[in-house]
Amino acid sequence: MSSLEESLRSLSLDCLNLLINGHAFSDVTFSVEGRLVHAHRCILAARSLFFRKLFCAPDPPSGLDLAGSRINPAAAAGSRPGGVILVSSVGYEVFLLLLQFLYSGQVPIVPQKDEPRPSCSERACWHTHCTSAVDLALDTLSAARYFGVEQLELLTQKQLGSMVEKASIEDVIKVLIVSRKQDMHQLWTTCSHLLAKSGLPTEVLAKHLPLDVVAKIEELRLKSSLARRSLIPHHHRHDLEDQKIRRMRRALDSSDVELVKLMVMGEGLNLDEALALHYAIENCSREVVKALLELGAADVNYPAGPAGKTSLHIAAEMVSPDMVAVLLDHHADPNVRTVDGVTPLDVLRTLTSDFLFKGAVPGLSHIEPNKLRLCLELVQSAALVISREEGNLNPPTSTAIYQAMGDEHNISSSGNNIANLNLDSRMVYLNLGSTQMEGDDDSSRREAVYRHDPTMYHHSHNL
Repeated sequence: MSSLEESLRSLSLDCLNLLINGHAFSDVTFSVEGRLVHAHRCILAARSLFFRKLFCAPDPPSGLDLAGSRINPAAAAGSRPGGVILVSSVGYEVFLLLLQFLYSGQVPIVPQKDEPRPSCSERACWHTHCTSAVDLALDTLSAARYFGVEQLELLTQKQLGSMVEKASIEDVIKVLIVSRKQDMHQLWTTCSHLLAKSGLPTEVLAKHLPLDVVAKIEELRLKSSLARRSLIPHHHRHDLEDQKIRRMRRALDSSDVELVKLMVMGEGLNLDEALALHYAIENCSREVVKALLELGAADVNYPAGPAGKTSLHIAAEMVSPDMVAVLLDHHADPNVRTVDGVTPLDVLRTLTSDFLFKGAVPGLSHIEPNKLRLCLELVQSAALVISREEGNLNPPTSTAIYQAMGDEHNISSSGNNIANLNLDSRMVYLNLGSTQMEGDDDSSRREAVYRHDPTMYHHSHNL
């Protein structure tokens, strides 16, 4: 390090110590989120046009609303060093970062390592590109623009440009929207190209972005696709897609959803076309399915194969309450129909009918009636909520699923004939203690595959 660099570093640290020591020589006090911050007018005025106008000019800074709730201008009068200035435009943490930059000319725009953050559930996270880090950087960017600190604004934009390379899809979309509103061309270009390279379907992008932005992303995709097609021979393209899908399935089998996210962002993997969610429902744990859904890149109601089954149809056929619950939590539609007009509720009613009247479900040698009942209740409740929201007070009913029940289907419980009750009411008569059809959820899940259309997957299952 040269003597000049050492001198500048020493000056930066000495100025920062003034801020850290608080009361030492301070002549202005800010109140941020109920906490006092002591500072020095001369330093703030020298480093920021906003504070210079606030402290020195007789009128409020042009274009700044100092009469509102953001800053109390009465306390900013130069004649009262002891006045407290109320700041409500930014939070306490961001305001300290802003002051730290004004005093020292440098600041780490990331949360403290291993610090628990409300928007980051990962333990011992270093907060380099998680949602908490992105949110803090966006808040700092907003504060830098509001207080007119151009150097901090440029530094934060550069930091965000590095973060989005590894950030989640939701955070990339968030940064893209901000960069578009504030005309940050370089950051906009970075984010738009990342989304163009991702496998997010157009309809998913349209839920989060304005249509003109979606159109620009599709235009980038088209240009990129044409460039790749000119370089890759036609007979190799299908092989490359198959390789992606095999890698994706291996990642899911090992619970490596982070790798799947990288494939979506970096390789343009389309999770719907790869039937990632359907595969995870059949072969992976609830946690993997939940993490896959939380990527935001898969359509939970995507119809697979010629039959048009959604992931909820598959979970219903497997009689897996865990999978049914996590899908409904992520807005799976209980009323969606296959090509043959079958809903997930119809699937469960048919399984219930087989169990009640035949004493077994063909192909499912191990099934717990309690799980069957729970699946039916979950899907019924979701369907009923949707019907009420749509103004239909009648609960959803099944059509073309049941054949007429004759006398041979009558069943009794404690000597009472319940033949006239509907099928869903009969569920309460399941004798959970006497059934011999019990087994673990994994085995019943695996053996339920017989009910799936063998042509549902577009690609081979061989890994």
